[in-house]
Amino acid sequence: MGIGLRRYQNSATPSSSSSPSSSGPSLGANSTSTFTLPDWKLDTSTAYRISKGWNSSEPATTRVYNLTISEVTGWPDGYNRTLTVINGQFPGPLIEANMGDRLIVNVQNNGVNMTTMHFHGLYQNGTNFMDGTYQISQCGIPPGGSFTYNFTVPGQYGTYWYHSHYGTQYMDGVVGPFVIHSQEEDDLISAMYDYDQVVLISDWYHGLSQGYLADYLASGNEDTEPVPDNGLINGAAYFNCALTPGDSCYQQDANRTIFNFERDKTYRLRVINTGAFAEINFSVDEHPLTLVEGDGVLIQPTTLHKLAVAVAQRYSVLITTNITSTDNFWVRAELNEFCFAATNPVLVDPGITGVLTYTDKADSGAPPYSNSMTAETDSWGDVAADVLCLDLNNTSIEPMIPIQAPDATVFYRIDSSFQIGSYAIDLAYINGTSWKPASGTSVLNQAYEMLAPGLSSTVVDSNSTELLNKTGPLPLGVFGGNQDQYIINVPDYEVVDILINNLDDGDHPFHLHGYKFWVMGTGTGSFPYKEYGNFNTTNPMRRDTVGIQAYGWALLRFVADNPGLWPLHCHITWHLEAGLLMQFEVQPKMIAQFEPPAAWAQLCAA
Repeated sequence: MGIGLRRYQNSATPSSSSSPSSSGPSLGANSTSTFTLPDWKLDTSTAYRISKGWNSSEPATTRVYNLTISEVTGWPDGYNRTLTVINGQFPGPLIEANMGDRLIVNVQNNGVNMTTMHFHGLYQNGTNFMDGTYQISQCGIPPGGSFTYNFTVPGQYGTYWYHSHYGTQYMDGVVGPFVIHSQEEDDLISAMYDYDQVVLISDWYHGLSQGYLADYLASGNEDTEPVPDNGLINGAAYFNCALTPGDSCYQQDANRTIFNFERDKTYRLRVINTGAFAEINFSVDEHPLTLVEGDGVLIQPTTLHKLAVAVAQRYSVLITTNITSTDNFWVRAELNEFCFAATNPVLVDPGITGVLTYTDKADSGAPPYSNSMTAETDSWGDVAADVLCLDLNNTSIEPMIPIQAPDATVFYRIDSSFQIGSYAIDLAYINGTSWKPASGTSVLNQAYEMLAPGLSSTVVDSNSTELLNKTGPLPLGVFGGNQDQYIINVPDYEVVDILINNLDDGDHPFHLHGYKFWVMGTGTGSFPYKEYGNFNTTNPMRRDTVGIQAYGWALLRFVADNPGLWPLHCHITWHLEAGLLMQFEVQPKMIAQFEPPAAWAQLCAA
């Protein structure tokens, strides 16, 4: 029986008010007089609607966002629980900027635990200390403390997201979308659609995440991840309260998200998997999806009916509201149960639904959530049921702006596995090292202090004769000084190939901070070393998060031109907390020249 069957009910009353802070969006009654949003719920129908009037060509400017972390009581699917939220609401507010802008993000921690804020997919070139990764790029922001993230966003645009990178905290609600506009993107695809809407999809648990984590990492539990209780679409879903005993679930509060879309218009849906574990198949009944973006990279338009979205991945799809058979259609976010090692009797139907309903005008005033509105449409029948936990085939999509992948100059083999160690605890390992947060100061704090001897690193032998030997495994990276930190020191400006071997029976969505990589190839079984020089370099897909199939591999390529300590880790929260993380140290001489604010170092003294 899986850990996900446990219930964790927080009996304490949250210490902070559920009312939005003064810096949060202002919500009152919906324009429909019979429907009122609770204070803690963000109206995503308006807050996540991106204006087509946004000026992406205006000169670079500074944009300020204030994010306050606190605990509230909420019921996203009708089940009452403690949430950790941003500005008093769930999910978090949309952050928008233009390419080249400076962002000032003031984070005030009024919560009961430490926090950090990571801006997923942003390069942070020259500002690695603003990457927000707990005990790697910074120490945590303590309860009652604050920290200001100050960075620019040059050279990238598209769909991203932000979340706490402290433990499992983002699972409890510390998430939000981040969109970067640019004139280049507008010139290429803006004419394809009339409206722009963010859609967050995620799995969902009815208890605080730390409770599940304790049992997951308990002695005798052999990598059986907690199975979700439900899923959410833009922070809401229907749940059958009869499935849970007690008085913590209220059927009248189990509301689906309603997408009130104008008839005969084309909508860009920015789909972001902000969950912890589940791969999610996204679809809209009777509406083909035209894929145009993945992880901030524009894609040659590709039509599909269902879209597999791994944890932390983002896609933009276009749909056109021109179906005449009915006005209501199911929007589906189906949790892929094949990815689960256990079952959960509460998760009777993994097919989480919202409703797309046609309206005669864009601002119809219809409620954004409902516990009664349904649809009678069927799921796409030409798409086979899932029998694999499998990422979207990256060879089937092609970037709209071609960039040739340069030839690799160094090669690192990364073996990812789970092993039962001391006290019968099942931990994750990368090349024999199971990551744990550094004690005391963060790794970057130590590296910044002129790469102290306790954090010296050994450069992998990656000369050309070894690289050209394609008949067997190439040298592994090594790092000395700290048994919990596996760090490879990459020679400056080298073109790096990472071969990730997944020696586990589960899928792993790996995310590399600070970079987009070319996906040179993926497969199952052993890596075909004899074919190493034959992978497509013309215009392979570029992204920052890629799924690696059970007992499979992925070959990823990037140019080591962004100084810092950059994690590579599985984005399944349970696996990250079990130790499935390593780091690349890039340009240490430049790290020593960083100019972080004094408040950054002071976090480690708090």
